[in-house]
Amino acid sequence: MGANEFATDGTIDSFENQHPGRDYEIRFDAPEFTSVCPMTGQPDFGTITLVYVPEARCIELRSFKFYLQSFRERGIFYEDVVNVILDDVVAAIAPRRATVTGDFHARGGITARVTATHPQA
Repeated sequence: MGANEFATDGTIDSFENQHPGRDYEIRFDAPEFTSVCPMTGQPDFGTITLVYVPEARCIELRSFKFYLQSFRERGIFYEDVVNVILDDVVAAIAPRRATVTGDFHARGGITARVTATHPQA
């Protein structure tokens, strides 16, 4: 792919960090996240928030949107969603720090919030 071409296949693309000597946070909020409950087959809805401090690379936003959309037909538990996203972000850009939080809508009257952080304390 050329410099201005990015994947639409559910991979996380990146570009060079223009300010690698400075710690700064980038935050993405995805309030329309959808996956499938592996137990019931019913859709799960929530907000995924990614906050990271880049090292050499930054996440290309459009590819991250398509990456998150790849979960729409995937049977996966909330806890796994958050940890898989964090692992994929770390593999894609090796950030200095990253936190992924999933705020999932009520199911059976209970909401769930799952947070995973890199590096671990």
